[in-house]
Amino acid sequence: MWKYGMWLSTVKGISLAKKRKMNPKLLYHNIEEMNLYTEYGLSDKQILSLKESKKTWEMERQMEVLRKKNIAFVPFFTEEYPEKLLKIPSSPYGLYVKGKLPNKKKRSVAIIGARMCSNYGKGMASLFAKELAVAGVEIVSGMAHGIDSIAQKSALDARGMTFAVLGCSVDICYPRENFSLYMEILEKGGGILSEYPPSTPPLAKNFPARNRIISGLSDAVLVMEAKEKSGSLITADMALEQGRDVYALPGDVTSALSRGCNQLLRQGAGVLISPGETLLDLGIINTGKKQEKNENKIMLESAENMVYSCLGLHPKSLEELSDEISMNIPELLDILIALEIKGCICEIGKNYYARVESTIEI
Repeated sequence: MWKYGMWLSTVKGISLAKKRKMNPKLLYHNIEEMNLYTEYGLSDKQILSLKESKKTWEMERQMEVLRKKNIAFVPFFTEEYPEKLLKIPSSPYGLYVKGKLPNKKKRSVAIIGARMCSNYGKGMASLFAKELAVAGVEIVSGMAHGIDSIAQKSALDARGMTFAVLGCSVDICYPRENFSLYMEILEKGGGILSEYPPSTPPLAKNFPARNRIISGLSDAVLVMEAKEKSGSLITADMALEQGRDVYALPGDVTSALSRGCNQLLRQGAGVLISPGETLLDLGIINTGKKQEKNENKIMLESAENMVYSCLGLHPKSLEELSDEISMNIPELLDILIALEIKGCICEIGKNYYARVESTIEI
C-alpha cells in the first residue's frame, strides 16, 4: 500500500492529520464513488485537489523513478517508519530514503551548528561526533557546510553510522560541494532522508520543516556553535517541543558564533562538558573504551608532556604553541605527530591542534 501513500503524500492543501485518517489505496481506486465530505470532512476545494492529483498522477512512472534512483518511500503506517518520528507533532507522512533508516534499537544524537564556524567549533563537533560514534550512537544532521558536515564526516571516520536529512529530495546532493560526503554516507551503511519527492530543489522554505525531522529522529540535540538568530536555534526550539534534550557548547562570550549557544545555556540547556558526560546522560557507559584506556595509560616523554600541557579542548595554532613554549616549529611538529600517533591530540584544521579524551600518565 506504500505506493498509494506516496501519491497521497504529494496532494496539496490537505493537512497531515486528515491524510493520516485516509486509506490511500481505497481512496485511489474509489475516489469518484466515495463521499469525501462525509468520510473525511473535506472541503470542496480539498476534494477537487484530490481528484485532480489522481488524474495527473502516473503511478507506474513514479515507481520507476524510485527504482532507477534506488529510492524507497516509507509511509507512517509501515513497520519501517522510525518510531521516534511517530511521537512528534506534525511528523512527516512518509520519508524518501536512499540507503538505510536509523536503527530503532540504537540511541541517536543530532549534532548541528553554524555553517561559518570557528576552529573551536570544528574541533568540538569532531570530538563529540567521533566519541559518540565509537560508543555506538548514531549521528543525525543536515549535511550543511560547517558543523553538520564536520560531525558527519567525523562519525564516518570513527566507523560510526550517520544520517543526513535534506531540505531537498534525496536524489539531489545539497550543497553540491558535499557530494563526496553524500556518497560516503551511503557507501558506509548510513542514509540520506527527506520528506520531499524526487527532483525537489533545495528551496529556503523547506529547511525549517526539515529541521523538525532532524530533531525528531534524535534522542538529544547538540548545538555546537550558533549565532543569536540561527537555524540551529529553531531546531533546538523544535526539539524542546518534541520532548528532546537540548545541549549547547559553552563559548567565548565575545564571539558572535557562541551567542546562540550561551543563550540556550542561560535558558536551561544542558552543558556540553565532554563526550563521556553526554554518553552518561544518554544512559551509555562506554566501558570497553574507558577500561582499555585505564589499563594502558599513555606515558609521555618530558618534551611531549610540555606540549600536551599547553593544549586543551580549544584548538591552538602551530604558531601559538611555538611562541608559548619557545620551541622551533620543526621540533614542535615532530612532537605533535608523536602525540597524534599516541591518540592524545588531533589536528582540527590545518595546523590547529587540540586534546582528545585520553588517560595520560604525566
